[in-house]
Amino acid sequence: MSSEYDEVCRLGRELSNWGRWGDDDEIGTLNLVDAAAIRRGAACVRDGVGFSLALPLGEGGPHTNAIPGRFNPHHYMTAIGLSVPASPFFHFSDDVVVLPLNAATQWDSLAHVHYEGRLYNGRPADEVLSAGGASRNGIDKQARHPFATRGVLVDVARSRGVDRLAAGTAVEPDEVDAVLAATGTAVEPGDVLLVRTGHMRTFLVDDDREAFNGPAPGLGLAMAPWLRAHDVAAVAADNVMVEVTPSEDGSTICPLHLVTIRDMGLLLGEMFDLEALASACAAAGRWEFQFVAPPLPFTGGISSPLNPLALL
Repeated sequence: MSSEYDEVCRLGRELSNWGRWGDDDEIGTLNLVDAAAIRRGAACVRDGVGFSLALPLGEGGPHTNAIPGRFNPHHYMTAIGLSVPASPFFHFSDDVVVLPLNAATQWDSLAHVHYEGRLYNGRPADEVLSAGGASRNGIDKQARHPFATRGVLVDVARSRGVDRLAAGTAVEPDEVDAVLAATGTAVEPGDVLLVRTGHMRTFLVDDDREAFNGPAPGLGLAMAPWLRAHDVAAVAADNVMVEVTPSEDGSTICPLHLVTIRDMGLLLGEMFDLEALASACAAAGRWEFQFVAPPLPFTGGISSPLNPLALL
């Protein structure tokens, strides 16, 4: 076994939330979005401006088809200006979309990854996962809980004075603490942490899908204890995996995914467009906002596309 995998197992045991909210729990750290967190988020709306953090869902999306089953959405019209014989003045149009649930901006559910045959809260993977989806821990379970809280932006790229971090740069706890201290922001239980590395510019500005889906800056594995200590409800970033890729010793795929999703029950948000929000926060001099980002309740879904909103 790799030393990185050993660290995943150690951190998983140390940071586990299994049983913390009961043996039947399927929403993990979303339990932390309580009445106080919802009120705290609502209190952040002062200027009455809002930002969508989602990439467009269309064939011009970020996927390259390198991973089987992951492709940009296909949009078709099923009716174009049809009329109804009983009311010839009425015309309607309909459409349909074929898309993977992890297309573009998305939440990963608590059924997304596992190791040693167990999903979050100890559920056996071979009993939960089937061709029909996830019978437990699916995104439909997390969609039942109100997902409106306070969001906190940690703009690591801006704090370094660059438009983006270099590929393979790991964001570590000391730097996150330094950015928060410099902006006078404290993370509280039930908050959602949004991390800007600037990597989204590889797609939005350079229009380079291959590079966007390649090595990227992101959170290092050492962020797992930090996230647990601060009891964040979820974490999202402007890259494909949230975490740094490849992993820090290159021996384990997505080690932070394994600890956060499988052991901590923490949702990860991928491919969030934080560019406009970051500029607005810098101009306003405040880095907290109401964050509203419910997943879509796909029955047994492993992931969900969404349109997250930040309201200042």
